[in-house]
Amino acid sequence: MSVMMYSLVMAGKAREINLTEEEREQLESWVHRDTMEQRLVGRARIVLESAAGRMTKEIARDLGLRPATVSKWRFRFSGQGVAGLNDAPRPGGQRKYDKSTERRILARLDTPPPEGHATWTGKLLAGVLGNVSHHEVWRVLRRYGIHLQRRRSWCVSTDPEFAPKAADIVGLYLDPPQNAVVICIDEKPAIQALERAQGWLRLPDGQALRGFSHEYKRHGTTTLFAALDVATGMVRTGHYPRRRRREFLDFLNDVMAGCPGKEIHVVLDNLNTHKPKKDRWLKIHPQVHFHFTPTHASWLNQVECWFSILSRQVLKGASFTSARQVREAIDRFVTERNQNAAPFEWTKRVVHPVGFKHSYADLCN
Repeated sequence: MSVMMYSLVMAGKAREINLTEEEREQLESWVHRDTMEQRLVGRARIVLESAAGRMTKEIARDLGLRPATVSKWRFRFSGQGVAGLNDAPRPGGQRKYDKSTERRILARLDTPPPEGHATWTGKLLAGVLGNVSHHEVWRVLRRYGIHLQRRRSWCVSTDPEFAPKAADIVGLYLDPPQNAVVICIDEKPAIQALERAQGWLRLPDGQALRGFSHEYKRHGTTTLFAALDVATGMVRTGHYPRRRRREFLDFLNDVMAGCPGKEIHVVLDNLNTHKPKKDRWLKIHPQVHFHFTPTHASWLNQVECWFSILSRQVLKGASFTSARQVREAIDRFVTERNQNAAPFEWTKRVVHPVGFKHSYADLCN
């Protein structure tokens, strides 16, 4: 209500204030409470004085307020009770940015940055847009998890036969043929034997830390072949100096020797040494069946999970003075892990090729 309206109320007969016992107790507790907000204490005094039959001008004079202020809170209390003494909700300022601003920011990211710049920054983007602050730009980028300086690589399978190939391999994992062995085979080529410079780093506070320097010396490489038994989780490995068709077949013969009289299903990626045009070896071994993952989808091969574990637990950050030490470290890991081997639990029944959005503006859809 405006000041003019309150003046009209004041000029006429002031509204009579009648308090219930509950309202009187609550207002008096406001007045005597040390931690109560002073604005509410002042309003409670107005209502209590009004309930005592005092006039608006008298209350305003004694409390040092304008008569319009006294009239306002008398009127609010008579209409809304104690709840009317609280501040009315304020809508706040009008929003400066909306969804269209968000779309403009994302759409601009799909265009090349101005000449002289290799990539967008928040400040540069705001300057090009003109009427958008760099704070709003960063709010939008954070909302969608966009990092302008981060670069990620990906490999999307474009194999037209992705669905049948993936279904074939997933079927082997979830429902393998009876009395058959399902094996995942792959290679980890050119594992480097790096001798890292070790030592103590003396800190200014007198403490010392032991670690590796960024300097290292190369001592050759070795290639690892690994075969994971899907049913048991056990792994058979082979070390070779190179990765060719002859090394692959030699390792495959070694794997077959461990499965006499069994039908063998082998999951492989599309490396050229795995699938020659005329495979005489497969004709000689009809009990062996190759199942190839879709192009750029070797993640369907479970032995890749085992390679990841090997890299983290054995190779990453280790120091070797020869390729022989690398092979010995891998063999110790395989022996120890096979003693407590457990299969990977494959649960996904339907596998789709991974797609990606072609523009930042698509994130709004």
